[in-house]
Amino acid sequence: MSKGLNVGISDWKVGKGEGMIVTYALGSCVGICLYDKSAKIGGLSHIMLPDSKSVTAGAANNRMKFADTAIPDMLSKMLTMGAVKARITAKIAGGAHMFPTSNEKFNIGDRNVAAVKSTLASLKIPITAQDCGENYGRTVFFNVVDGVMEVKSTTKGVKVL
Repeated sequence: MSKGLNVGISDWKVGKGEGMIVTYALGSCVGICLYDKSAKIGGLSHIMLPDSKSVTAGAANNRMKFADTAIPDMLSKMLTMGAVKARITAKIAGGAHMFPTSNEKFNIGDRNVAAVKSTLASLKIPITAQDCGENYGRTVFFNVVDGVMEVKSTTKGVKVL
């Protein structure tokens, strides 16, 4: 990996040994960092929706868009690069309530966080840190050298996880 990788919405990237992976504009979306400390292999996914099974076939074509498909796919890539599943941990951020609503169906941030947690639990990957919910956007910087996740926002400053 060179100096840095940018992850767009409905995208993920994996790096080994050096550099930073960054994703911008996490509102109701969730950023998921997976990391194998011993191998120094890490990945960052920016999921937009919780579940690929709840959308029409055409919309489900981008597996990087959904928690239930993006996380296992990113994990698989990390394993092919030399990561060991038993050593992988996760850090997550995002899932904000960007627009006030009393209808749970439209509270996509909460649904995204729940789907990410469920997917990680099913893969037996522990979450070691999180910054989720509330009502503000976030940018995530993930350092593949040491596994540090920095969460930046205009209203809350910087959180180091």
